[in-house]
Amino acid sequence: MSREEIVIIVDDNNAVVGSAPRWKMRAAMLPHRATYILVFDHHGRLFLQKRTVTKDIYPGCYDVAAGGVVLRGETYHESAKRELAEELGISGVEIQRHFDFYHQDDRSRLWGRVYSCRYDGPIVLQPEEIESGAFCEVEQVLDMSTRELFTPDGLVVLKRFLEEAGGGLHPAR
Repeated sequence: MSREEIVIIVDDNNAVVGSAPRWKMRAAMLPHRATYILVFDHHGRLFLQKRTVTKDIYPGCYDVAAGGVVLRGETYHESAKRELAEELGISGVEIQRHFDFYHQDDRSRLWGRVYSCRYDGPIVLQPEEIESGAFCEVEQVLDMSTRELFTPDGLVVLKRFLEEAGGGLHPAR
């Protein structure tokens, strides 16, 4: 993550209107694109990560998804694959697209695209962004979210993913 990364800027309808350095996007709360990748193991457990305290948004919070901002010149899919490799050391896996959504809070405005994958190999955490992580039962994650600080957009993603799975967990195959 670099303050100088050039991020895609979008309008209220998710149409690209330009680009800006990450620091400017954050400072002006410019609407941008972001990816979210839910990583499940073969037992259906979700990878839960704890963000470092140096993250530019939601520092020290738990997060249910790998992912990040879409950079200038990238598609959502390319961004998702890049973020998965950078943050967790996962590459060469198929990611399944689920839905797009708009999220706004007092820190950010974004259009997100949600993916999931199944992965049982080694996880290599990006130390600049992730303090720790582990696979957890989804129910445990939801329970933990009532007591600990979580990224609000990540919880929106997980809850909608579970709703759209029809009450059952169907991670990417």
